[in-house]
Amino acid sequence: MIPYFDYRPALAAIRTEIDAAIARVLDSGRLILGPEVAAFEREFATWVGGAAAVPEGVGVGSGTDALLLALRALEVGPGDEVITVANAGVPTIAAIRAAGAIPRFVDIDRATHLLDPAGLERARTSKTRCVIPIHLYGQSADLEAIGAFAARHDLRVIEDCAQAHGALYRGRHVGTFGDVGCFSFYPTKNLGALGDAGLAITSNAEIAGRLRALRMYGYDADRHARREGLNSRLDELQAAVLRVKLAHLDVELEARRTLAAQYQQALKGTAYRCLETAPGNTHAFHLFVIEAPDRSRAIEALRRAEIGSAIHYPVPVHRMDAYAFLGCAEGSLPVTEAAAQVVLSLPLYPGLVDTEVSKVVSALSA
Repeated sequence: MIPYFDYRPALAAIRTEIDAAIARVLDSGRLILGPEVAAFEREFATWVGGAAAVPEGVGVGSGTDALLLALRALEVGPGDEVITVANAGVPTIAAIRAAGAIPRFVDIDRATHLLDPAGLERARTSKTRCVIPIHLYGQSADLEAIGAFAARHDLRVIEDCAQAHGALYRGRHVGTFGDVGCFSFYPTKNLGALGDAGLAITSNAEIAGRLRALRMYGYDADRHARREGLNSRLDELQAAVLRVKLAHLDVELEARRTLAAQYQQALKGTAYRCLETAPGNTHAFHLFVIEAPDRSRAIEALRRAEIGSAIHYPVPVHRMDAYAFLGCAEGSLPVTEAAAQVVLSLPLYPGLVDTEVSKVVSALSA
């Protein structure tokens, strides 16, 4: 059996370190917003910032919470519109709605399935306040074009980096281009916790201060709520685990890229199309996504070979019942809707070996 995802092989390789980190927290007497969280915030921000000015990291309860808190810290709320894409699942849209704002969708690029900047001007209205590019599947959206659009119209940019730990745009880590970069550490991510966790990064000290207040009821240092906040805190246990895993992340990213290259080479000349890597991007391969013209047949072939697969994502958000009130007609995002019919995610995770990749390709070709 080759599962679609399995965290256990990578965990086994560092289990002693993980166990020691957990024990350190349990013995510390501090479980919430303690030294482990503070250390992970610094270490992750340093890893992302690289040689550039290191941003501030603010640990929160999930990637969705990071987006919601970023919107609120930037004062995007009721009556405002936020431009994003509809092919990346519900979390980003849920955060926009939780902030009270309205999502407005642009179509995606056919080759990469990332936000197509050509649609930005058409989507903008007098109510537009923010753009959220989603760095889907592990590679960056076109941040130069998006940044130029935002600058022309004085809009905020929040980068959704939930699937893009390790992705670079022109040599610089995603999350460092916009006003705020938002990361998820859900267990399946390139840097995955052992439960839910998230983090927002920003180079703006005032925004960082707002984020820190908002994640804990809006409190200032005197525990006086100066603004309405909520409870969304990264806990010490998850932070300790993430600190250990962060130290191994660069090696795991290279393993992902090696496996992806094997898939790409093996699938050349077949009926399956691998999504392209955009110029200037260093792909982090959170997912390895192909277009399968006969997806049902491909899934069944994998199932018979005891190989898992997934679909990211089968229904575009603008066609989901919960968001019918947005009034997006069928056919309004033709590339997005076509992609949803053919995308298929193949197994890709640390601990998967090249012989297993070969089995996956053989099953697809059978």
